[in-house]
Order: sequence, then C-alpha cells, then structure tokens
Amino acid sequence: MNSQNDQLLAEDRGPAAAAPVSTNVFGLCEAFTDPLWRISVHLSPVEVDLLRSEPLRRLHFIAHGGASTITTLQSYSRLEHSMGVLSLVSHFRPDDQVLRVAALVHDIGHLPLSHTFEGVADLNHHSIGTDLLRVDPLRAVLARNGISAEAVVAVLGNGSASPLSSHSGLLNLDHLDSYVRSGRAAGRLDADPVALLDRLVLQDAVLSTDRETAGTLVDLVCAEARLHTSWDNVGPVSVVRRLVCRLLDSGAADPYRLARMTDPQLWSAFDSLEATRAEGTMLRYEPHRLRVVSGEAPDDPSAWVHTLRKIYSSAPLVDGDRIEASAPELAAALDHLSSCCRSDLEEWASNGSLVRVTVACCGHEGRASW
Repeated sequence: MNSQNDQLLAEDRGPAAAAPVSTNVFGLCEAFTDPLWRISVHLSPVEVDLLRSEPLRRLHFIAHGGASTITTLQSYSRLEHSMGVLSLVSHFRPDDQVLRVAALVHDIGHLPLSHTFEGVADLNHHSIGTDLLRVDPLRAVLARNGISAEAVVAVLGNGSASPLSSHSGLLNLDHLDSYVRSGRAAGRLDADPVALLDRLVLQDAVLSTDRETAGTLVDLVCAEARLHTSWDNVGPVSVVRRLVCRLLDSGAADPYRLARMTDPQLWSAFDSLEATRAEGTMLRYEPHRLRVVSGEAPDDPSAWVHTLRKIYSSAPLVDGDRIEASAPELAAALDHLSSCCRSDLEEWASNGSLVRVTVACCGHEGRASW
C-alpha cells in the first residue's frame, strides 16, 4: 500500500482517494437527509455551490438559539436550520429552484449569536442578507447557475406570496422548522416530526392542518415564547448586548466587521478587550451567578434596562381557515403571548462594572444581578 501511494505522489496525483461513501458532509455530496424531518434531499448544482461558499459555511458557526445557547442545550446552528427549511421546501415545492435557493440562503445575514444583538448600531439581518446576495461570491454563484439574485431577494421580501415570508401572523416554513427543531432540542416535542409533516399542507404559501396538529404547533409556539422571556434567554441576551456596545464604543470593531463575525470570533473579541473580558468570561463559565427577578427598576447608576420587544406567535390555518375562526381557544393562547413583551422602556447602560440588569419581560420589569 505504501509503495502504491508513493507512486501516486511521485506522479503528482496526490494520495489515493477513498472510495465514495454515503455522507451528509455539506457541499461534498449531492444528497442530504435532514435528521429532524428525515427528508432526503437531492441537492442541485447551485445548492452544492452555495454550500461551499463562505456565507453559507459561516452559518455552521452561528448558534440558532443565540445567547440562550449559553444556558440551554439548544446548540444547533443556523446552517442546520437552513438545511431544515430547504428540506421542507423540497417536500412541498420540490421543483421550485428559486424557492429552494431562498430557503438555503434566507439566514445568511444573521449576526453572531443570531438575534441577540439585532438592532444594535442599526444592524438588521434581513438587509444584510439582501446586500450579500447582490455581491460576490453569492451573486457569481447564482449567475453561474442561471438564477437571478433579485428573484431570490423578491421571494424573501416581506409581503411576498412566499412560504418563507411573513403573512400577518400565519405560519410559514421558516418558523415551522424553528419551532419544531427548538422543541426537539428542549425535549418538549411529543409528536413525531414525520407524522406532523404528513398532516400539513401548503395552502396559498401558508401552512394549514387539522385541529389536533394545530394544537401541537401552538403548544410549541407558546413554549418558545416562554424560553424567550425566561432567565435562560433574557439574562444572557442583556449581558451580550451590553458587551457588544462596549466593543463598538471602544473602536475594537466596526458594525460591519462585527456583523460578519462567527460566534467563536465574537467571544474572542470579548476576550481581547479589557472592558469586556471579565464579564464575557463570567457569562460563559459562571452564568449561574446571573439572577433575573420580577420587581421595580432599581435606582442604581450601574444598572441598565433591557426591553424584550418581539415574540414570535405565528399560527397555521386550521382546515383552511384562520385560527381565530376555526379554533378560538388556540387563538386566545397565542394572544396571551402579547403580554410577554413590553415596548415602553428604552435601553440604557452605564460604563460602570456590572451590578444589576433591569429587564422588561412578561409584562413586568425585572432585575438581574451577579
């Protein structure tokens, strides 16, 4: 064997390659089976090319759960979620190549730790993603495969009749994968995803199902909202946002460079700056010291206010009708989620050492402290 390899190397052909085997290595093979939905996808040439590009590879190092990955086991990546959405599109609309591409690239604009510091310095993952589609390398990949970047942008735009875009609180394929994948990671998914998928239909770009399955999905939506408003998420998010602001204020990173970091690069940036090093280390290794409790905002110059401004609460149609008409009790459960989010407080922060965080969530102010 060694003599054979030596001969190959001598001929400048490199070492003997292993025989092809079945694999799920992204971008290596033309087949992929999603572990959640158990859908086998035959990847098209443009999808393989995209999976070999830097903007898509980067998503493998962005936690879908954001800062909550610090305190929970929701450690799967944005790339895993994107592959899940692609799998769903290949199930419902297998021949719609533009929609398949849009599913694969819909999250390329996400910041490190996903939604955690969205809005800081006016950073918005939707606009960043649109900009990335219009420049190389993605523009070149799409053009080489005969796909218009503007067609993909249109599919992802709000208000478009797309199974990936928002439709006034109605469930789309993007949110479906998020709710179900998060439910599995948190151990709260009782239904078999394959059986769940069999009871879903895509009606005018919106998901519709029966009453029982709608109840299962609403339970997952409510559980996700409880996670977003819990200590597991609110506490770490409030600290990371503060540390990101310090990075920007110090000049250690500009908004664009910050937006294109991976999660490990963000933690490395925190470690490299004296103003963020100690707190970043404490958040990673001693998050149990962070306490979030209900109460009035403290009169403390070293505290800051964090406001939770958005809760996702999209619902499927039930037998083709909106949930308000077909299952009012489920609609009421979703309406209750609005009390989990307040928007009447503004963020503020001091430059002093961390003592306490004041949090607005679940309709109440809260305090967190180390």
